[in-house]
Amino acid sequence: MDVRFVSDDGIQQHPVGELERLLARDHGFVWVDIPICDEEAARVLSEVFGFHPLAIQACIERNAVPKVRAYHDHVFVVQHAPELGEGGHVHYVELDQFIGARFVVTVHGPLNPAVLPEAAMRETRAVLGRIEAGRLRPGSPAELSYAIVSALAQGQEAFVETVTRQVWPLEQRVTSGHLGNPEQFLEDLFSARHGLLAVSNMATLGNQIYRRMSTLGRFIPADRQPLVADLEDQFARVSGVADGQVRYLEGVIDFYKARTDTKMTIAAERLTLIAVLTLPITAVSSVYGMNIIVNDRTDFPHLTVVVAAMLVISAIVLRWAKRQEWW
Repeated sequence: MDVRFVSDDGIQQHPVGELERLLARDHGFVWVDIPICDEEAARVLSEVFGFHPLAIQACIERNAVPKVRAYHDHVFVVQHAPELGEGGHVHYVELDQFIGARFVVTVHGPLNPAVLPEAAMRETRAVLGRIEAGRLRPGSPAELSYAIVSALAQGQEAFVETVTRQVWPLEQRVTSGHLGNPEQFLEDLFSARHGLLAVSNMATLGNQIYRRMSTLGRFIPADRQPLVADLEDQFARVSGVADGQVRYLEGVIDFYKARTDTKMTIAAERLTLIAVLTLPITAVSSVYGMNIIVNDRTDFPHLTVVVAAMLVISAIVLRWAKRQEWW
């Protein structure tokens, strides 16, 4: 657990034992960053900050969807960032925030064992680096939260770009006809679509969260409303970009299906033509074969007539198939 005090003088690290004294200061604000909500962290959230037990429980457990809860002195927000895993699986990396007038508490996780802890800390470490470098000077907890959530939205947008770069070569393979292994190709197509749908879902829900927050006027000061509106717009933009890429990819999938269906139709027509051409031969030979060829002697004149009849019938059928444009 990292306890930091943010003021006009910059940002300073403090031990957990000084947390109550820092909260009592009349200037600056406190930023507590919790990598994982263990028993000690839950105790601090409960005894020092006095957060609602259900909100603390939400930090301990994984939340399937984002949420926002408004309390008398703070707002609790749950959000997710995407992390690409093996086989095209998209991990939902959770970030919880308590935002008050004098504090911001960020809680990460719980994490899937396949996700590295560095992935969960990406947004907060990026913001911390900007503050320490002097490129960001948040004047309030709302501004710090805005910077963190903006980093999360930018991460979602970067994820869309990463998946889109995987879509381009797939589209080129479809249009050129060089698909390679069809099963692996389909696996790549649907894996890319799954990634885009996942981040679109995250951004859409994030947009709904901040749209809801914009209606909580009595909990959000008027001068902080533009920050909320901008975050709402950021998530709407990411959602729109992801949805556009999903439609593009579905167009690629439809093109692939149309080409495959056309090949199957042509193959079926050719097989039908072969069956039609061999049907009269099969019919005549089945009737006359045993009676003409398999005997004490072969009746060559009769055999010649039958073979000629087979060839004439096949030629007639072939000409008819040509007129039907089957080949």
